[in-house]
Amino acid sequence: MAEPSFERSVFVNCPFDEDYDPILRAIFFCVVYLGFYPRLATERRDSLENRVDKIWGLLRGSKYCIHDLSRCRASKKGEYFWMNIPFELGMDFGLRQLSEGADRKCLILEKKPYRYKKALSDLSGIDVCPHGGDHEKAVEVVRTWLVSEAAAAPVSVDEILFAYADFQEPYSRRSKSSRFSDYPTNEILEAIRDSMK
Repeated sequence: MAEPSFERSVFVNCPFDEDYDPILRAIFFCVVYLGFYPRLATERRDSLENRVDKIWGLLRGSKYCIHDLSRCRASKKGEYFWMNIPFELGMDFGLRQLSEGADRKCLILEKKPYRYKKALSDLSGIDVCPHGGDHEKAVEVVRTWLVSEAAAAPVSVDEILFAYADFQEPYSRRSKSSRFSDYPTNEILEAIRDSMK
C-alpha cells in the first residue's frame, strides 16, 4: 500500500494497554471513518528500525497528531510513570517550532481536566480535552477536532458510534483476541475499511 499523504495522516500517540484498548480502537475507527489515515508506531514491526527514528518519521509525515496523556500517572505504588507519550508530544511540539511543521495541528487528550498540570505544568495555557475514560466521549472529541481543524465531513457523533457498533461485532469474531495490541495495526485498518464498503 502506498504511503498515505501528509494532509490525510493522523499520528496517534496513545497507550497500548488493555484498559485503554476500547478508547484507542474507537479513536482509530473515528479517524478512518472521517477519511483520514491513522499512523501508529505499531504499523511497522521491523526489529532493526530505531523506534525514535520511526516515530520522528511518522510525526513528520502527519499533518495531524493526537496525544493522550491519561496514562502519565502511576496508578499504584511501585508503578512507573508512562513517559513515552509526553516524550513524543515534546517531539511533536519541537517539530511544530520548525518551519516545516508550522501548519501542523494537534489534539491533546486527558482523562480528567487539568490533571496533567501536576506533571506537565509547562502545558499550562494549552487546551487539553478530557474524555473521562469513555470511548464514546473520545470519539466525540476527536470528531469535533477533525471537523474543526481538518475540514472533515461534519457527520454526527451518533452516526460514527452506530457504524462503530456495527463494526465491533464481526471484528471481534474475526480477530483471535479482542485486545487491540494483539491484532496488527494494518489488519485493523483493513477490517475497518472493509466494514465501510
